[in-house]
Amino acid sequence: MTGNRKVRLGLVLGVAAICLIALVLAPMMMLSTFPSLPGGFGAQPDCEENVEMVGDQSETAASDIPPEYLKLYRKHGAKIGVQWNVLAGVGKRETDHGRSTLPGVRSGTNYAGAAGPMQFLISTWGGKAKIKIPSQFSGYASDGDGDGWADVYNPADAILGAAKMLKRNGAPEDVRRSLFVYNRAWWYVDQVMEIARKYAKDGAISTPPEAEPVCDEPLLEAAPTGTVARILAYALAQRGKPYLWGGTGPDAFDCSGIIYMAYRSAGLSIPRTTFEQWPFGVKVPPGQEQAGDLVFFNSGPGTGVDRPGHVGMVVSPGKMVEARCRLCGPIKVTSYRERPSIVGFTRPLQSPQVLAQLKLKEQG
Repeated sequence: MTGNRKVRLGLVLGVAAICLIALVLAPMMMLSTFPSLPGGFGAQPDCEENVEMVGDQSETAASDIPPEYLKLYRKHGAKIGVQWNVLAGVGKRETDHGRSTLPGVRSGTNYAGAAGPMQFLISTWGGKAKIKIPSQFSGYASDGDGDGWADVYNPADAILGAAKMLKRNGAPEDVRRSLFVYNRAWWYVDQVMEIARKYAKDGAISTPPEAEPVCDEPLLEAAPTGTVARILAYALAQRGKPYLWGGTGPDAFDCSGIIYMAYRSAGLSIPRTTFEQWPFGVKVPPGQEQAGDLVFFNSGPGTGVDRPGHVGMVVSPGKMVEARCRLCGPIKVTSYRERPSIVGFTRPLQSPQVLAQLKLKEQG
């Protein structure tokens, strides 16, 4: 984040009877010094399962980005799951990859309190410019080089922290939104996007294939039944819509709300909330889940192995569609296998109540 930003960072933790812990993050205003750049266009997605998001750099990237910074952008972008060239675009726009001699880049802060090569406010970083890792703090402070410290002036640490912030706010699926939270100005978003395109050899800002509607057809074709295909079609059509606690559409949803409505779209009634959905379906052993099943998570205080607080819908092995939280980005398809808090899987379609509904539908 750069100068002239006013930040109020609040983290409110509470037990959500329906979904995940609510998170509140106030606007971050930033200012930088590079000129305005024109817009551009991305490329069509590749729907292969393991498509590589880390594309080759352009000649512009090789000549403009210091080698040590380029290595860090690629390393931490791949580690966190955001586009390396977007990270590099932020680094260029903020401090010219640490080469700026303005106050706050290498020591101290600028007039707005921003510091380091990625221009974090000290309060957003964690309250201090240098923080021992591990320790208790609230912010994006990160140890990117394994030295046991999160130093806002250390490029390895600052770039990792920036990657986490972009990921937290929508990247890699909704890059523009994540950049807008980084600096709440659309001209800033446009400039970073254009820089990022110039740094990519193909001129593109790649997104995961599961984020693109054009990639839905294989998922629907692979659905085990027509009922599951209808449920998936509804849920996937909600991607890009915002999270809203208690929401059941049509404009916004919470985690259990999108699932409740997806089943309703297929003429089936299941419980409304996460707490009720967990005991409703038949338990499925890990590794045997299939499209249409539900995956449940422990989401903090008041939730646990017998009372999960967050839920997503499996769309393919290892992938789910979810409405996670207000500032976790829009509804999207994400991976669940690396999540540390999985409680278990259920199959609502095998519950006695749903089987009875399906039988009535067949008779009707």
